[in-house]
Amino acid sequence: MPRRIAREVRVGDVRLGGGAPVVVQSMTTADTRDPEATLKQIAELAAAGCEVVRVAIPHADALDGFAAVCAGSSLPVVADVHFDHRLAIEAIARGAAKVRINPGNIGAWERVDAIVDAAGSAGIPLRIGVNAGSLAPEFHDRDWPLEDKLVASAVAFCEHIARRGFEDLVVSAKASSVVATVRAYRRLADELPYPLHLGITEAGTAFAGTIKSSIGLGILLEQGIGDTIRVSLTADPVEEVAVAWEILAALDLRRRSPELVSCPTCGRCEVDLIAIATEVERRLKSLDAPLKVAVMGCVVNGPGEARDADVGVAAGRGVGLIFRHGEPVRKVDEEQIVEALFDEIDRVLGSGGRVEQKPRSHSSP
Repeated sequence: MPRRIAREVRVGDVRLGGGAPVVVQSMTTADTRDPEATLKQIAELAAAGCEVVRVAIPHADALDGFAAVCAGSSLPVVADVHFDHRLAIEAIARGAAKVRINPGNIGAWERVDAIVDAAGSAGIPLRIGVNAGSLAPEFHDRDWPLEDKLVASAVAFCEHIARRGFEDLVVSAKASSVVATVRAYRRLADELPYPLHLGITEAGTAFAGTIKSSIGLGILLEQGIGDTIRVSLTADPVEEVAVAWEILAALDLRRRSPELVSCPTCGRCEVDLIAIATEVERRLKSLDAPLKVAVMGCVVNGPGEARDADVGVAAGRGVGLIFRHGEPVRKVDEEQIVEALFDEIDRVLGSGGRVEQKPRSHSSP
């Protein structure tokens, strides 16, 4: 799909904008003062497919831990700073690959200018991260629609910083309202040239937050808007990464793991399809190839979906017809379906087939 091409910004060795693939981010929840715990969480996020990680610096006593995290992290580390501009400057000195500041609480322009000067000297970008819940009073108190407030705050900061000759900027304008967030990003895509960091903030727990994030981010990404995404969940951040990749895969933007196609079942189904699909899904999690696997329960759509997949099964009464690369290869009893599918998956992966291993570099599609 056509994409908005933003100015390119580099966060460590990761490209944002400039036509680069949409980048997946998350944020640690460990105490930054405990670098060992934070690095352990970063390793888990990286294994799940996270490409940039954000770390909070709530107080000055977290700076030593932050420095250790930057030194030991396999991912570029973004410093998340609110209220105290001196923390942002110190984070830059201690190895941050990017700094996120909040226009609603970072303070007067001279403080912003000091951060900009430090980032410019270090050659790192800044994210102007506007949140509906922490708008500055001059925007919060206006009788405007929420999206207007978000956009006005972001644009004011970007214009001020650009006048200082600094344009290595990434911009976000998040709200818990999907509608307000989508409207704000559409306008920012037209008004600013910088990469956009998408997210629905305070989206909720794993279930509700996944739905809200999928709708909001999905709308924008389908319209070509967005250069990096963070799915905000009240859950283990590894779940944020999993949801982010599913959103990108559903839109055919990026894929790093197998796709399972399975039918919702109905009265025509004559096998225990839910149990079969659940077990196939569980075992697919160990694979890192963008493979398409279809698990279908009857003859209505089953053969068609199975033929369209790399590997698939169309079930009948107590049996399953196994397909590989669109061709039927054998019929097996119900209790053998899962093993038969994975035998064929092994053959596909072993022979090359239509499956390519997931991209390893940050710039690969």
